[in-house]
Amino acid sequence: EVQLQASGGGLVQAGGSLRLSCAASGFNLDDHAIGWFRQGSGKEREGVSCISSSDGSKYYADSVKGRFIISSDNAKNTVYLQMNNLKPEDTGVYYCAGGGYAAIASIVHQRSPLKVEYDYWGQGTQVTVSS
Repeated sequence: EVQLQASGGGLVQAGGSLRLSCAASGFNLDDHAIGWFRQGSGKEREGVSCISSSDGSKYYADSVKGRFIISSDNAKNTVYLQMNNLKPEDTGVYYCAGGGYAAIASIVHQRSPLKVEYDYWGQGTQVTVSS
């Protein structure tokens, strides 16, 4: 059974940092992509950052470039999202998701990730940035 467990969310002041973790089980990072999506109140779920561990390709949405860093530890089957210089508009529930070939292709070609490219979803972790 595939499970993705997101953790690390919390309340932080603007300018602060958080590190999110996505622990995968029943799921090999070498063969899949992991994406971080977020959903603010009343907003659509949007792709924030993704990684293909097999070749190291990474994608960042324009809104987080230069502030967020995605990385993976394949030995621990865990992907991290280091979020720095957080802004109130970063507030939302952050989900990690696992995808196959279509998700990897989007990362390699630097296309904005689509939810339909990801087959497995974690439960989400709340990030709140106060001004």
